Amino acid sequence: MDMHTVVNGEGVKRGLERVVVGDGRASGVTASDVLAVARGGARVELSREALAALAASRRIVDALAAEPDPVYGVSTGFGALATRHIGPELRARLQRNIVRSHAAGMGPRVEREVVRALMFLRLKTLCSGHTGVRPEVAQAIADVLNAGITPVVHEYGSLGCSGDLAPLSHCALALMGEGEAEGPDGTLRPAGELLAEHGIRPVELREKEGLALLNGTDGMLGMLIMALADLDTLYRSADVTAAMSLEALLGTDKVLAPELHAIRPHPGQAASAANMLAVLAGSGLTGHHQDDAPRVQDAYSVRCAPQVAGAGRDTIAHARLVAERELAAAIDNPVVLLDDAGSGGTGTDGTGSGASGSRGGRMESNGNFHGAPVAYVLDFLAIAVADLGSIAERRTDRLLDKNRSHGLPPFLADDAGVDSGLMIAQYTQAALVSELKRLAVPASADSIPSSAMQEDHVSMGWSAARKLRTSVDNLTRVIAVELYAAARAVELREGLTPAPATRAVVEAAREAGVGGPGPDRHLAPDLAAAEAFVRDGRLLAAVEKITGPLR
Repeated sequence: MDMHTVVNGEGVKRGLERVVVGDGRASGVTASDVLAVARGGARVELSREALAALAASRRIVDALAAEPDPVYGVSTGFGALATRHIGPELRARLQRNIVRSHAAGMGPRVEREVVRALMFLRLKTLCSGHTGVRPEVAQAIADVLNAGITPVVHEYGSLGCSGDLAPLSHCALALMGEGEAEGPDGTLRPAGELLAEHGIRPVELREKEGLALLNGTDGMLGMLIMALADLDTLYRSADVTAAMSLEALLGTDKVLAPELHAIRPHPGQAASAANMLAVLAGSGLTGHHQDDAPRVQDAYSVRCAPQVAGAGRDTIAHARLVAERELAAAIDNPVVLLDDAGSGGTGTDGTGSGASGSRGGRMESNGNFHGAPVAYVLDFLAIAVADLGSIAERRTDRLLDKNRSHGLPPFLADDAGVDSGLMIAQYTQAALVSELKRLAVPASADSIPSSAMQEDHVSMGWSAARKLRTSVDNLTRVIAVELYAAARAVELREGLTPAPATRAVVEAAREAGVGGPGPDRHLAPDLAAAEAFVRDGRLLAAVEKITGPLR
């Protein structure tokens, strides 16, 4: 399993499901389709509508290519070199060259699921009929995906403007039978060999096609969609561990009453509070805050858990809206626009940025490739993730501090002083949270000019997506440490009965290899087992057997 995959909800592995691109849906594809292809290996097919749209837009490109006037992407150079008119004899070479020269990434390989997501999303845009590529180019991408061939894409090379250029170029290079790719067996081999082995003919690019394969925000969008699926699982998991910490600290569940959250009507907050109440139903540990060490109110990290987690949930909802809009988009430059029935073209504007005629459509330059809409929400999510991790760590620290844990042993140790208990587990959690805070610094606040100042403002959306993946991974570990501490603390509350949902979690965790209280032992294996228990959805599955589906 890819280390980022969460097998739960929308992230579930899907076997050999079939995804049809361009079947008449308004958005073309859904987030579930992206997850099915990227993570589940679903088979990709092109609909008749998609093939017809591809053919129609290609006819416009072919007509423009035959005319003497220069048209950007068809008969000109690219970027800062767009002023040169390219003759017909050099145009195939022009398209090959843009792929080869732009396949300039460096650093470690990105994950297989990321490459599959960006290829599938680029295919979705090609099939919109706004890019002007031939049907066989789109079919080649589907064939490569279906063969389980994954081009080598590197960590660095995208500025998030003019699309994810270098990552997409490495994918296009493999379509040409060049560069390296990973076969279905996980072995790196020359892409040409893998294509031949699977009966896929390398693509010979024609006018506009090299550019159309490179010019999209597909990498950052794919990573956003996968992060949203993972965060759906993690935010519900965080509600569970927060509730378990509240129990272990003998807190009150009165602050979770629906009427309190109704007077501050943020939907995420209400959902989080409802989840915590569901987990705490039937607990014999809540309501003891007036016992031996009376307190009027619980600490903020306990009392305000729904407000913090809820704000993150609402951030996720906003990010999902942006992702849905991007899924409905066709991002390329230039784009093919079909004329409405009975309308004429606008004609060329003399700059090579737009061209038309009596062709049934026209081509226009645009700025839709700028990644700002996606970059902003990727960074916004990283901020929310950092804060959720931070509040979880504060609850863990409270469980371990004898002065604030209301009767629990120091560091939840078996024989404090001889045993250190979970002291260093909290250190690890704190280190992860500190890293989350660094990763919350927005990439999209930066811009660095490129292409001789033609591309003088960029989004850095790919970088925002890459750091969010790390944030999601680290949040999983932070929640796992809270789970580990809260489960042990609940078990140390002798004579008090935890909620049925909490008991179910503790029992399932122990069955999964997450050790319970006792003398000091090697903790890393326990923490790794707790991480896997959270990551693969077993934590949620154990709870929901008792509570029903959480929100």
